[in-house]
Amino acid sequence: MTTIESEQQRMFHKGNFSRTYTDIPAANPGNEWRDGMVSGNGENGYITSGSPYRDCFIFQNMWFNFPSAEPRDIPEELTGQLEEARHHVYQLNDQWKIKDANGNTRVRTFYYSFHPGHQLRLEVMKRGNVSAYERWTNHETAETGVRYTDEHGQWLRTSFTSREDNVSITRLTQSSKGSKINLILSIEDIANMARAYNGHSEVKALQYKKIVDENAQYIAQAAHYPSYPLSEWKNGGYAGLTQIVIAGGTKNRIMLEETDDPMNVGVEQNPAIQVIDADAVYLITTSRRVDDMGKLEAFAGLARYGAIEELFAITNAVSEKYRDGNGIFHYEAALAPHVAKHAAEYNAVSLKLHDEADCCTTDNGSLLQAQKADPVKLDLALLERIYNQGRYAMICCGGSSAPRLYGMWTGEWNPGWRGIYTLDANVNLQVSAMNTGHLTQMPLGYITFFLRNAPDFEYNARMAYGMHDALQVSVNSDGDRGMHVEYDNDYPFEYWNAGASWCLLPIYEYWQCYGNQQIPIQEKMRIQSLQSILSVRDGGLTDKEFADLLNSGYLDLERDILLPLLTKQANFWEQICTPEYFTDINGRACYQKGKTSLMAGEKYIIIPTYSPENHPIGYNSTITANATMDISAARDGLHMIIAVERAVKREGYQAAVTRWEKVLELLPEYRYDADGALREWAMSEYTENNDHRHLSHLYPAWPAYETQNNLDLAQAASLALANRNKYNTNDATAGHGWMHKALVTARLKDGEGVAASLLPMMTNEGYYESLMSDHDTNRRCHTYCTDTLFGTVGAVNEALLFSNTGEIEVLPALPSDWLIGSIQGLMARTRIEVKQLSWSLAEGTVTVTLQSLENYNEVRLKSGLPWNQAVVNGVAAEVKSGAEGAYIHLMLHDKREVTVVFS
Repeated sequence: MTTIESEQQRMFHKGNFSRTYTDIPAANPGNEWRDGMVSGNGENGYITSGSPYRDCFIFQNMWFNFPSAEPRDIPEELTGQLEEARHHVYQLNDQWKIKDANGNTRVRTFYYSFHPGHQLRLEVMKRGNVSAYERWTNHETAETGVRYTDEHGQWLRTSFTSREDNVSITRLTQSSKGSKINLILSIEDIANMARAYNGHSEVKALQYKKIVDENAQYIAQAAHYPSYPLSEWKNGGYAGLTQIVIAGGTKNRIMLEETDDPMNVGVEQNPAIQVIDADAVYLITTSRRVDDMGKLEAFAGLARYGAIEELFAITNAVSEKYRDGNGIFHYEAALAPHVAKHAAEYNAVSLKLHDEADCCTTDNGSLLQAQKADPVKLDLALLERIYNQGRYAMICCGGSSAPRLYGMWTGEWNPGWRGIYTLDANVNLQVSAMNTGHLTQMPLGYITFFLRNAPDFEYNARMAYGMHDALQVSVNSDGDRGMHVEYDNDYPFEYWNAGASWCLLPIYEYWQCYGNQQIPIQEKMRIQSLQSILSVRDGGLTDKEFADLLNSGYLDLERDILLPLLTKQANFWEQICTPEYFTDINGRACYQKGKTSLMAGEKYIIIPTYSPENHPIGYNSTITANATMDISAARDGLHMIIAVERAVKREGYQAAVTRWEKVLELLPEYRYDADGALREWAMSEYTENNDHRHLSHLYPAWPAYETQNNLDLAQAASLALANRNKYNTNDATAGHGWMHKALVTARLKDGEGVAASLLPMMTNEGYYESLMSDHDTNRRCHTYCTDTLFGTVGAVNEALLFSNTGEIEVLPALPSDWLIGSIQGLMARTRIEVKQLSWSLAEGTVTVTLQSLENYNEVRLKSGLPWNQAVVNGVAAEVKSGAEGAYIHLMLHDKREVTVVFS
C-alpha cells in the first residue's frame, strides 16, 4: 500500500475535512489565517492554511507574551478606597468614582499580549491546475493534511505537533507519478503579518532576525522584545526554528529580495532555503520564549544566538531519533509515540447523535451551509463534528496552561482582548467539559496556570481589601501575571469577588471525578512561590519539608493544592463579611460603625460586589452589594473546603469545619422578584435589569449545583432566565453568552433551551470552515475565540449527564429531536466512569453502564426521561422516591461494571 493510499484510509476515520482553502497573503493579510487548521500539544503548535502551492504555517507557543511599557504593580491607592466604596454603595450613591493617584477615573495598565511565532511560507515551484483538493484534521492523531491532484500527479502533505518530542513535524512526498519536490522555504516579515502594526505601536519596538545556517539545515527567527524599564521581559524575547531534512535532491541557502521591515535588523534581511528535486521533505519545528536574549542594544550586532542553537539541538535530536540504519528519517516512527498519547485522550469519549452513514463524506463547508439553510433545527451531523473538533482542540490546548481566549492559536499580532485569560466567564466556559470529558492532561495545565497566578491572587486580596492569607482572582491574566491593573466604574474588577471559588471549582471537580492524585510539579508553577501557597497547610512547611516536597517532583492534590487554596478562598469570604454591614431580621440593609458581631436573625451584606457587567435600573454604577453571583460562589466555595477538610481529616479539621459552617450560616439569603424570579442582587433597594446577556446571577444552577435538589430555587432560576430571554434584545451576539446559557439550561433540565442556545453560533457566522469558532454570531469583534467551541462540548456533556458527589442523572436535558444516540467514556463527579450511555426515544429505553474508580461506591441514579422500571444487571431494581423524583440506589463493588436499563 502506498503512502497516499494509506492516508486515504486514515484521513476520515476520525476527523473532519474541507474542499476549500484560504490563502494567507504575503502582505497586508487580514483574517484569512482563521480558516486554517490547527494542531498542538499544549505548549507548541501551529495553524496551517492548506494552500496547495503557497502553504503557510504559523507556529505557536502558549507562553508567548508581548510586553507593554506599563507598570506591573497594583496602585497603592486602591487599598484606601475600600471604605469609601462601601460607604457610597450603602448610601446608593452611584456618582462616586474610582480614582488613581492622579485623579483619573480609569486605571488601565494592561496585561501583556499573546502573539504568534514565526510564519513559515512554503512556495511550491512546480505548479499546475489543481483538482480533487482536500484538507483535513485527523482528531485521533492530531494530524492536519492536504491532498490535491494536478498534471504532475497526486500530492500529499501531512503535519502534527508531537506530545512525545515537543516539536511539529511536516512531511511532503513526491507525487503519485514520481514528480519530485521543488520548493522555497522562507519566513514572512513580522510587519507583513496580520495586525502587526494595528492597535499598539509597541510592536514596532521589537527587533528580529531571520537566520539560515550555511548548510541550509534550518531556517529560524530570533526576536528581542522591547526593552521597557518596568518590564520583566526587558531582556527577553522568543525564537522559533524549522529544521529541513530531505530524502534525495539538494537544498541550498538562497537570498530572496530584501524587504523594508524596520524591525528586521539582520544584515541579510531575507535568507531562505531552496529544495530541488527531493523525494521527500521533512520539516521539524519548535519554539520557545527566551528569558535572556541579552541587551536590546546589542541584539542586532550578535552573530550567534544561544536560543537558536538550543532549538536546533532539540530538532536535530528528533531528526536523529527517528532515522533508520541507512540514515533515512521515518515520519511514521515519529508519529507513533505521539499518537499513543494523544489518541488515548481523544478516544476516551465518543459521541453519536445520528445514524447517517454518509456523514463522513460530507465536508465542513457543506454541513455549515446545510445548518444555515435550516436555522430552527440543529443539524446533528454538524453538531457531532463540532463536538469532536472541540474535544480535539481542547486536548491540543492541554497540559502546559489553561486555554487562552484564542485557545493556543493566533495568526495575528495585537489579538482581540490581547488573547489573554478572562476568568469571569471565558476560561470557565472553556474548561467546562475538561473533567467530565475524561481529559487527563488539560487539568494539569489548568492547575499549573492557577498556581502560577496564585501569588498575584493573594496580592489582589491584600491590596483591594487589606486581607491576609486570602485569594481574590483577577478578572484577567496574561498567564504570567494576574493582578488588579484594570478597573473603572463600568468594570470595577477589583471588586469582583467570585473568582477564586469559580476558578477553583474545576480543580475540585477533577478531585470529584478521579479522587486524590499526585500532580507533577512544573517549572511554570513558579516554584519559588509554592511555599507561600502552602503556608496555611498544617501551619506551613519548614524549609526542609518544602525541599523534600520539591525533590519528590509531585504535589498531593488534596493536601498541597485543594486544601491550602480552598482555605485561602474561604478566608476571603470570612474577611469580606464585616458585621458593620448587615441586614436586620426584617431584611433591611443596615450599617453600624464599630459593630463586632451579628445578632440572631441578622445576615452579612457582601459589600462591595460586581455582577459582570450589569447594574440595576436607575442605579448607574456596577459597584453594588449582595450580588447573587457572590452569594452563590461563597456558599459553593465554603461547601468545597468543608468537603475537602472532611476527606483529608487533618489534625483539627473539626474546628475548621465548624468555622466555615458558621460563615455559611450568616451569608445573605437569596432574594426573589415579584414574579418569583431569582434576583441578580439580593437587595430590595435595587430594581432588576434584565436587558443584559450575562447570566452571572444563575451561578446557583451553573457552575454550582444548588438548583439540583432545590426545586423552588430551580423554578426561580428558570424564571430569571426567562426574563433575560424576554428583555435582552440588543446584546445577543457574543458566543460566550450563548454557551453560558446552554450550560445553565442544561442544569435546569431544559433540553429545548440547550438546543436553542447552541443554534445561533451554528446558524450564523460563529464557525469558520476549519470548525474553529469566532467570538460572535456575526464576527463583529473580529476575534478568534474558542469559548464557543469548547463550551459546546461542555453543554452537550451536561445535557447528557449530570453528576455531583453521590448522584448521577442520565439525560437530564435531552433535546426532543435527539431521538437516538450514545456516548461513551464520560466521567461522573462521583469517581465513576460512564462506560456507555445510549438511548432511543422511539423505544423509550435508556441504557447506562457504570464503572467505579474505587472499590466501593454508592450513588443515587436517575434518568431525565420518563421511566417506570429499572433493571440492574438483568435484575429489577427497587425504585425509590424523593423530593427530586424517582431514583434507584446503586452500590458499586470491586470496580466491576454495572449496567442499568431504564424503561
